[in-house]
Amino acid sequence: MYDLILKNARIPQGDDTIVTNILVRDEKIAGFTDCIEEVQAKEIIDIEGQLTLPGCIDSHTHFMYQGFPHRENFLTGTAAAATGGITTVIDMPCCSVPSARSVEQLQLKIDLCQPQSLVDFAMWGGVTGEDVREDWMHNVKEQADYGVVAFKVYMTPSVPTYPRVTDPEMLECFRAVAETGLPIGIHAENFAMCDFYVKKFQKEGRMDGPAWAEARMELAEKVAIELGISFAEDTGARLHIVHMSTGIGAKLVGEAKKRGINVTSETCPHYLTLNYQDAMSEYGAFAKIAPPLRTKRDNEELWEGLNNGSVDFIATDHAPYEIESEKAKEGMNIWTAFPGIPGVETMVPVLVSEGYNKGRLSLSKLVDILSTNAAKHYGLYPKKGALNIGSDADFTVIDLDREWTITKDMVTMCGYNPLEGLKLKGKPVKTIVRGHIVYQDGEEGALPSLTDEELKTIVHEYPAGVEEKYSGVFEGFPHLHSAEYERSYRKEHPEVIDEHIRGIKGIMVKPGFGQFVKRQSIQVLPKTITY
Repeated sequence: MYDLILKNARIPQGDDTIVTNILVRDEKIAGFTDCIEEVQAKEIIDIEGQLTLPGCIDSHTHFMYQGFPHRENFLTGTAAAATGGITTVIDMPCCSVPSARSVEQLQLKIDLCQPQSLVDFAMWGGVTGEDVREDWMHNVKEQADYGVVAFKVYMTPSVPTYPRVTDPEMLECFRAVAETGLPIGIHAENFAMCDFYVKKFQKEGRMDGPAWAEARMELAEKVAIELGISFAEDTGARLHIVHMSTGIGAKLVGEAKKRGINVTSETCPHYLTLNYQDAMSEYGAFAKIAPPLRTKRDNEELWEGLNNGSVDFIATDHAPYEIESEKAKEGMNIWTAFPGIPGVETMVPVLVSEGYNKGRLSLSKLVDILSTNAAKHYGLYPKKGALNIGSDADFTVIDLDREWTITKDMVTMCGYNPLEGLKLKGKPVKTIVRGHIVYQDGEEGALPSLTDEELKTIVHEYPAGVEEKYSGVFEGFPHLHSAEYERSYRKEHPEVIDEHIRGIKGIMVKPGFGQFVKRQSIQVLPKTITY
């Protein structure tokens, strides 16, 4: 007796596909069979020959529930992920109060996020310039032993609870992380250059949207990547360039790989599809991110990088902000609006439509960059990112022929999207996590029926016992509230959050279904470059 049979699932076999029946027991893939006439199961779901990928992974999210719940909580963030075909997210350590830079802070974050989560999640570890200065570097090994997948450092400022690193501080971070065998991800922008030219453009009176991208120029990312590569070469650390925006960045990573240096990179859907002149002229601060959008040439060079191996996989840097207080508040301009956009809901559709369906990516490459490579890089494979017997029964089912248009009003809570108006062909229609349908296109789902009391308990209050368990943290960070949250619109109007959650359709499980996933092992992607 099996728990589930996915009937007529079209699964990848290299660049081809075969139609099979997938057997699921105890939330794991238990087998594949051509015939199910004699097979018993509690549930049979007919996939009807639609493309069924190993569950897709977004390895770079900022859901920001803890400290910044007006932006995106873990419930709305993981609902958007599931709607977009993502079965596992890996959340960043920086955008929370306090930031997650010790085992206790990690445990607190997990205890707060898990009751809201709808898909599985892993965690990045944190290390900053403050950790170097205060002699807190013992936290690196402790976080690694706990099960984080990698460590994040910022060369430019992020939030007050996550200080940036100076160059020598970053070198110290590289040395400490190298001892763990885990990747160290850097936000690769040269701080001095960005700071100087932003102030220069402000003094000159530039207030147009494209000014943001021109001030934080391509060269600022180029020299930052070169410095990171030099540090990786010196220390043996596994350098990872997060949200890489430039074609020259891909070339630098590719050349470093050919020299045998441990360096990998990711890019984001917006760097493949948008250019700063058009998007920032039309959307202004709603297309403001860091690193900024680049040029059409960068778009094409990053697609090329995905194909030749200099870009290893895709992620989103999903980091939406509140329109009323952080994007379009009265008196804000392109320099003072917060930099961040949504992405978790549209990553898979954009790569399917603009990559696979348009012939830019083969099927095997699509699977690698949406599922397998991130799972391996972050030590989650083959639990995640694989269609192997024994792997978690995570599947992303895609209607390759579905035509639709991205709008600003989607599951993510922010209400804006610079990809608005992009017409796509291909859409996730079922998202299955550990053998359970989490998202089903066209269904009402579980969220519209959540009661006021359930929403109060799940979204607006901390879980029972958390404040007592982490009393020391709450003493240092009262209520875990940020200054931005205190000034936010949604703090005074929590009913807006409830209304949004109740408007989300297609989520078939209750909040709390998603599980925290620790790193399984240390794995390294091959340094394969194909020109």
